[in-house]
Amino acid sequence: MSRRLGLLLGAALVLAGVVPVVAHDPDPTFSELYAQNKVLQYRWSGSGTPPLDMRYAIHDARDDANASRKAKSPTFDYDTAAGNVIYYGTSVPCGVNGLACFQRDPPGWFGMWFRENGHRFDWGTLRWCELSGAPDGCYDAENIALDEFGHVLGLNHHDNFADDSDYKDAVVQTYSRTKPRTGYNAHVFGRCDVASLQQEYDVLTSTTLYSTCLDVPTVATLAASSTSVTAGAMVTFTATLTSDGSGRLSNNAMSGRTLVLQQRTSSGWADVLTMSGGSAAGTYTASLTVRSTQDYRALFRKPTNEGVRTDASGAVSITVSAACTSLCPQSAPTPTR
Repeated sequence: MSRRLGLLLGAALVLAGVVPVVAHDPDPTFSELYAQNKVLQYRWSGSGTPPLDMRYAIHDARDDANASRKAKSPTFDYDTAAGNVIYYGTSVPCGVNGLACFQRDPPGWFGMWFRENGHRFDWGTLRWCELSGAPDGCYDAENIALDEFGHVLGLNHHDNFADDSDYKDAVVQTYSRTKPRTGYNAHVFGRCDVASLQQEYDVLTSTTLYSTCLDVPTVATLAASSTSVTAGAMVTFTATLTSDGSGRLSNNAMSGRTLVLQQRTSSGWADVLTMSGGSAAGTYTASLTVRSTQDYRALFRKPTNEGVRTDASGAVSITVSAACTSLCPQSAPTPTR
C-alpha cells in the first residue's frame, strides 16, 4: 500500500530567504480524495498516547474541522477500535523541522504524528501552549492539529501574498505562527481552505454559502405562469438560480439567496419586488398584477459575503390586452325547451 508522507507542516518559524508565492487562490490540493461525507475514525497510538491536554486539543481540532468545513468533505471521529492512529512522542517521520506531520492513503487510511513538548530543534525548543502554560513563543496544538486534519482532507499549503497579509485566509500553512502573532490560534478553517474543500467535495447543501476565496459564476432563469393576459390579471413568476462553476460546483441549486424581479424601463431595469423562496431547491417565486405589456427579468446580485457572481435572466415579455370597461358582454343563457 502506498502511504504518502506529509512533509514539513507547521514549521517553527519563517526561515530567512523563503519568499511566498505572489498569489491568492484557494489552497492547492492533493490528487487523491476520500468519498464525500466519509467518516474518518482515529485512535491514540498505544506506543505514543498524547498527554491529556494534547488529547483535548486534538479532539477540539477535530470538532473545528467538522464544524467549519462547509463542504461534503469527510468528518473525523474518535473510536478506540479505529485503524487510523495519532501518535505523540519522539518517533515521528516529520522531517528535521516538523512540529507535526501526516500520512494519507485514500480511500480510508491516514496517520498523524506530533512531536513531544520540549523537543530541541536547531532554532530552539518546542513548547505546546496547552502543555507549557501558554507563554509567548508557544505553538497552539489545536491550531496545528486543525492544520493536519486539513491536510488529511486533501489540502496542501496555502500560497500567500509576498507580505503574508492574507495569512488568516488559511489555517493550512507552510509555517505556523507562535503566540501571540496573528493567526497562531485560529480554530476554524480559513476561507481559502474552505474554498478548496468546496471545489473538491462540493458544498454541503443548497443553502451553504460559497467561500469568498472563490469567484463562481451563476445562472438565473425566469418563467411566467402566462405570457398573454388581460389587464389586471395575476401572473406568477418562477426563477431558478444555479452555480456555473467547474467540477463539483457546476449546476448546483442555490437556495436562500436574494433574487429580485425587475421590469424594463426606458433607461434600463428597475426593481419591482423581492422574490420568495420556492418549494424546490434553487427556485424563487413572485406574483404580480399586470396592467400593461412589459418585459421582466430576475436578477441575482453578487452579495458581499459570498464568492459568486451577479447574473440576470433573459427577459420574459408579458403581453397584456385591454380589459373591457363598460357594457361588457354577458354569457348567453342556457336555452330551454
